[in-house]
Amino acid sequence: QAEGLTHYPEALAFMAARVAAIRAGAADELVWLVEHPPLYTAGTSARVADLNQPARFPTYATGRGGQWTYHGPGQRTAYVMLDLTRTHGRIRPRDVRSYVEGLEEWIIRALARLGVRGERREGRVGIWVADPAAGGEAKIAAIGVRVSRWVSWHGIALNVAPELGHFGGIVPCGVREHGVTSLAALGTGASMAEADAALRAAWPEVFG
Repeated sequence: QAEGLTHYPEALAFMAARVAAIRAGAADELVWLVEHPPLYTAGTSARVADLNQPARFPTYATGRGGQWTYHGPGQRTAYVMLDLTRTHGRIRPRDVRSYVEGLEEWIIRALARLGVRGERREGRVGIWVADPAAGGEAKIAAIGVRVSRWVSWHGIALNVAPELGHFGGIVPCGVREHGVTSLAALGTGASMAEADAALRAAWPEVFG
């Protein structure tokens, strides 16, 4: 786990090297927990029109799936590097859909440990929660994955206590009609350490 804030280009370089090493059998699989300085990343489906404030924070093109997302302090990003030719708990080998469903279940189970009910939504990637403040629902965790010759990288981003106003520079994941929220905004009082503990505890329940 990185201490402090990890710059995005360094994270990409580290992941690329680790993925190659995992594929070569020279390194173990890894779940890497980081925090980034404020930045926007564009997935392979990102639309230029969805970047509302291009000068606000640095922007990076990335090879993961999905559209625009924000990373910043107070958000736990978990980069998951697994050999998907192998079975991992309930995750079937060589099955990207099963892998993404596993990431969703991991987040849902971690949130449950923090007293939050996370839910899937048909046609929308990520994990959603009821948002009492807005009277609707909001996204609490994003998922964006890349699989290179059956080794996964990129992963998830869970909003613990980020500055939610920073999401205003983009249309997060291309969804205009729903907002974003965080554990802090929901009033859980959960710290980053508590969120990490929930993620660690939930991992073996899903991935074995």
